[in-house]
Amino acid sequence: MKGGQNLFNRFLSLLTARVLTTVIAILSTPIVARLLGPGGYGDYAVMLSILSLYMIPVSGSVTEGVQKYVAEYREGTDWQENVVRFYAIVGVGIGLVAAVVLYAFTALGGAAWAFGPDFTLYFFLLAGLVLATQFRALTHHVVLGFGVEQISGTLNVVRKATTVGVGIALVLAVGLGVEGMLFGHVLANVLVGVLAGVVIVRRLSARSMLGTIPDSFPYREVLSFNALNIVLVLMTLSLYHVDVIMLRSFVGSETTGFYKAALALAEYLWAVPKALQVVLLHSSSTLWTDGRHEEITKLASRVSRYTILLVVLLAIGLAALADELVPLYYGEAFAVATAPLLLLIPGVVGFAAARPLQAIGQGSGQITTLVAASGAAAAINLGLNAVLIPQYGMMGAAVATSVSYGSMFALLVWASRRIGFDPLQDLRPVRIAATALVSAVPIVLLARWIQHDVVALLVVPPTGLVVYSAVALLTGALDRAEVLDILQKLPDPIGSAVESGVVWFQ
Repeated sequence: MKGGQNLFNRFLSLLTARVLTTVIAILSTPIVARLLGPGGYGDYAVMLSILSLYMIPVSGSVTEGVQKYVAEYREGTDWQENVVRFYAIVGVGIGLVAAVVLYAFTALGGAAWAFGPDFTLYFFLLAGLVLATQFRALTHHVVLGFGVEQISGTLNVVRKATTVGVGIALVLAVGLGVEGMLFGHVLANVLVGVLAGVVIVRRLSARSMLGTIPDSFPYREVLSFNALNIVLVLMTLSLYHVDVIMLRSFVGSETTGFYKAALALAEYLWAVPKALQVVLLHSSSTLWTDGRHEEITKLASRVSRYTILLVVLLAIGLAALADELVPLYYGEAFAVATAPLLLLIPGVVGFAAARPLQAIGQGSGQITTLVAASGAAAAINLGLNAVLIPQYGMMGAAVATSVSYGSMFALLVWASRRIGFDPLQDLRPVRIAATALVSAVPIVLLARWIQHDVVALLVVPPTGLVVYSAVALLTGALDRAEVLDILQKLPDPIGSAVESGVVWFQ
């Protein structure tokens, strides 16, 4: 119980930060889209997708690895210092090589040849952003490995706020466009890297980190995990970047901007699963090390059920309000993004449920099975996008991406069982489906009945939450005891008030 409370508190810290960053994104995204215009926003989306894909072998060599191994507290002298020292050497070396390669590619005219002359400056900035991102990725994931989610969450909020604040200021004050937003990313990553570095040197011995790594350090185990993890991250991240890059190549920047707008709204549904994924990696690693397999299965199945229930609720609300939300949020010019958004939503639900399972699987260290599962989903994504985008444009991209997103959950359930835990043990799929179908009817009808867009956005979400929660309790998708247990774990005064109420009723 104490361990569950600790895990819940750590998750709550990350969730609070994730909610704040999501709020910042919700407020800033329409501003950025309007300032850059559909074409500029499409180019900005392409640059971020290129960065994410390019950083997979770069930061993938350090992020999950340093987070996992720092958290394990193995016996031996200066284990954490040795882990940080090893990953610092690897991370800095790979980061420098990656930045030089990108700079040389751009200087030789590669960016202009591939995307147009405007992209030359963008790619030069991208070379600097690679170094800044690598620095931040290494230091931030060390902090995550320490288990201090409160600090980690704060750093995420600082990074998001600095990125959009500096970027928007440069666009407005100096007249910079995409390059201004990219510079905001550079500055934010450097700032967070420095702050995380301060946390590290206050917790670890700087003298020990500057020493030599002992021969007893498990180089083969760590390097094997790193190599497989890079492939895993490549397969996973390709699912939500390949479509953007391919769409830009086939239909141009404006349509890509519309599609990216739909994708950004759909990805807001991932706020809770992302927070779970981060905290479950190092938390489950400790459970695997202790051999607590039954506890892992219980954790995975309950987390899967809660995640699906929450994301389905959000998906119903987003689908019901899509016609009102998209033009109000982005402007009338982006109204065409409503159709691809509706196509993306089913797949996003599946991918959201898959995220915690991937983290638990990574914690086991058995990456090969996860690579096979994510590789199959990535192949489906690439193949469907290649077939559908030339014929159907952004609608084809939305269908291809949604199908591949949804396949991730089925594939990771298969992978989870092979690794040694069953996420479906207490999933209650029939009850979840009944909850979704029964509650969707009044929620959609209410959204259609209210004529004023702003009123609908204010009334439908809280009403939908009440209806959905009641139906979930009636169908048994949620138990009353589970709800009370979660509410009691919330910070005071909510937790203490709920606990007092339970005692009074008893």
